[in-house]
Amino acid sequence: MANKIYASAKEALAGVVADGQTLAVGGFGLCGIPEALIDALKESGVKDLTCISNNAGVDGFGLGKLLETRQVKKMVASYVGENKEFERQYLAGELELEFTPQGTLAEKLRAGGAGIPAFFTKTGVGTLVAEGKELREFDGETYVMERSLVPDVALVKADVADKSGNLRFRLTARNFNPAAAMAGKVCIVEVEKIVEVGELAPDDIHLPGIYVHRIVLNATPEKRIEKRTVSAAAPVDAAAAKVEAQAVIAQAAAGTEVPATVKNNASK
Repeated sequence: MANKIYASAKEALAGVVADGQTLAVGGFGLCGIPEALIDALKESGVKDLTCISNNAGVDGFGLGKLLETRQVKKMVASYVGENKEFERQYLAGELELEFTPQGTLAEKLRAGGAGIPAFFTKTGVGTLVAEGKELREFDGETYVMERSLVPDVALVKADVADKSGNLRFRLTARNFNPAAAMAGKVCIVEVEKIVEVGELAPDDIHLPGIYVHRIVLNATPEKRIEKRTVSAAAPVDAAAAKVEAQAVIAQAAAGTEVPATVKNNASK
């Protein structure tokens, strides 16, 4: 079995990435992005890249780092709202942008990985998305033809890999990663844990190792939260809480039913 494990993200990219390539990068927002591989890509200095990704991270993190260093010439994405530098470069004419509906983007990658060169969808018909593309009617409905995506390299993030490259993703961090991995001519995956072949149960494998060419371990990614939202703690009336607690105890001891309002308040 060929060794797919590399000692660092830098080594995993070596001899694979080059100027002018098209890269698919997994993730959704900052969830499930290959942090170490993006950092290594930045350090490699490759430029004039076309990046296919749902979005471009945020300012200073994720793909946002590559925008700041002007290594990306074109983005194929469905959402750009969290990155001010992305917006600035596009409006200034410094960055090419191919806006793609989110579901269409996912299918373009999935179809590319399945060897399907193009497909028809109703999404985008009658809008700028369909301009210059073939339209065809099926069952009385108009559809637009979309070409699939087959990037030169896919950079993806998974939770666990075995040494043959079988992958298991974690919850919503799966997002675009399997589709990107399948579509890429070369797939490099960043994982938090590597196990022996056979340790992953067959039903736990989300993507077979045949799609994976190189693996690098990043056991402690930052996993930055894009927008932290917390609720303010509700004020507590200590005296009232004590009275209610005493009422619950007294009624429980007497074997009587505790009123619902008291029960609910006492549980807060």
